[in-house]
Formats: sequence, structure tokens, C-alpha cells
Amino acid sequence: MDINPFDILKNARMIQEQMGSIQEKLAALVVTGSSGGGMVEIDLNGKFEMTGIRIAGEALEPLDISLLQDLVKAAHAGAAEKIREALSREMGALAGGIPSL
Repeated sequence: MDINPFDILKNARMIQEQMGSIQEKLAALVVTGSSGGGMVEIDLNGKFEMTGIRIAGEALEPLDISLLQDLVKAAHAGAAEKIREALSREMGALAGGIPSL
């Protein structure tokens, strides 16, 4: 089996460029997760950093802290799942369709 080291370097550069492109896409990505029929919405960027949170007034009346906490956690989980899906799509395309990355 002949392995050309120049082909390996060429492929490595291509993968590195594609990774840079994916990182740029993820940096620009902002997704929203919601819960309680939209009573709580959380925005996350591609680095899983929270960039916004909105809580509707009806989520506070009557104020039930444990319910509000559950709504915030559910909205965050929904947004995080959207980012994981986007990451999986991008990495799958890079790896030739291997979805397990």
C-alpha cells in the first residue's frame, strides 16, 4: 500500500480549513429554546453561552419558584440540544457523513 505523505498533508490542510469554517459558523449561531408554551425563552450561542433570557409575566403569577426553575432548565436544555444538532450536522459533513462525531 503506497501512502503519499503529500496527500496526507493536503487532506490535513483541507480539514483544518473546514474546521475553521465550522468554528466561524458556530460562533455566529444563536438558537432559542423555550418552555411553558413560550413563557420562558433562552438564547444560546454556538459556544453554549447564554446570550438572552425572556420570562413572560404570567410565568411569575402566582410565583412558583420551583416551576419557574423547571421552565428555565427546560428552555436551556432545548436550546442546548439545537446547538448539539447543528454541531453534529457540521461535523458529520466534515467527516464524510459520520454522524457519531
